[in-house]
Amino acid sequence: MVEYSKFRNKNRGYMKLEVWQKSIELLRLISKIVYSEIKIDFKLRAQSVDAAQSISSNVAEGYCRRSIHEYIQFLYVALGSMGETLTRAIGLLEIGKITNEQFTQIDVLHYEVENKLLKLVESLEKKRDSGGWINKISDELEEYHILGSQNSSTP
Repeated sequence: MVEYSKFRNKNRGYMKLEVWQKSIELLRLISKIVYSEIKIDFKLRAQSVDAAQSISSNVAEGYCRRSIHEYIQFLYVALGSMGETLTRAIGLLEIGKITNEQFTQIDVLHYEVENKLLKLVESLEKKRDSGGWINKISDELEEYHILGSQNSSTP
């Protein structure tokens, strides 16, 4: 795992989520592919990278809202961006701007991120429905350690 910042607080916990880390990896991969192919014009490059960037951005924004309902809503937006990202990759393949091998690299990582995102949504919907979500940022750091240890399966 790449450590982007040495600073930690309760609002930066999304950086520990595998789904966020893998979505950053997907962004890097798509950026590398579309910016290495000179036959892809600026607009297509920008749209492809923007769609991929939106995934991690919405995971982070939803997490930082601290409301289960908003978190889930932003994760659904991230899922929409997943669809847009894959559709753009399919389009680039279909018009001959990326190779089958490049598309496969995107598709494999995309599928992994998509499944992690779906599992996170499912997990949060269960917490919402059971009332197991705390809608506040606690001043007591220990509260988060206790809650974190109860659910050790981090999506």
